[in-house]
Amino acid sequence: MTIAIPDDPVKDLLRVLDLKQLTPTEFVGETQWMPHGRVFGGQVLAQALTAAQRTLNQSRPVHSLHSYFLRPGDINLEICFSVEILRDGKSFSARRVHALQNDVPIFSMIASFQEHSPGLEHSTDFPTGVPDPESLPSAANLLGQIDHPIAEYWSKARPFDLRHVNGPLYFGAAKDNAPNQMVWFRALGEFSDDLKLNAAALAYASDYSILEPILKRHGIAWAHPGLSSASLDHAMWFHRPSKVDQWHLYVQESPSAQGGRGLSIGKIFNQSGELVATCAQEGMVRVPEVS
Repeated sequence: MTIAIPDDPVKDLLRVLDLKQLTPTEFVGETQWMPHGRVFGGQVLAQALTAAQRTLNQSRPVHSLHSYFLRPGDINLEICFSVEILRDGKSFSARRVHALQNDVPIFSMIASFQEHSPGLEHSTDFPTGVPDPESLPSAANLLGQIDHPIAEYWSKARPFDLRHVNGPLYFGAAKDNAPNQMVWFRALGEFSDDLKLNAAALAYASDYSILEPILKRHGIAWAHPGLSSASLDHAMWFHRPSKVDQWHLYVQESPSAQGGRGLSIGKIFNQSGELVATCAQEGMVRVPEVS
């Protein structure tokens, strides 16, 4: 297998977010290499959000999105993004985006955008007793010397530094079976100051580890023989702007798994303790011994 590790993963992320505009509502995006040959869900999610944002006024940032992963994407093909303008009201705008390869939809999303408006404010408290991210090992520390395509992707190709508070699930199960975990993450290098690009990059990173609490609850690691998993849908609410080249804490839990599917909820805090986003994702999770 040829391993295509980008020289600068952050620049590579900016590359795929730099969509080519064909018409006011039609865009084309490139893809990133993945060891299994399927497009990373976070990539197509971030690109779809970028396409929607390109049809909007700068003053209306995204506040929510709801999406479905319909088919696996092929990393060898470009992705076409078609944006439908559903509404432009006095304060809110709505967009529907379809992502297609070979004229077949692989992803669909509706997103809503709002002009800044004053109002009531509160948020969930930042967890207590969380170790500093700099005190935890990175994926590069843990996997950088392993000669395996997936280990090389995790440790060298991803544009984000992920640091698990209670240990990762790369090759071994967690020490406990609690259906929750916390992960620090930030971009590996300096990122754009454009808040729209930062929102797209945050959506990208939100897809990395959100299904792991399901695996953790059942004592399963990513290397579990025969494990098959895929994102089915992804919802995200953006509460406050943030810059992805600063540390964020992703607090995740899984309330339920059944029928070969599992649900995970995630809260993303900045290092100042502010809640910047909330996510929910259901994924297909299958292991041979219970199928």
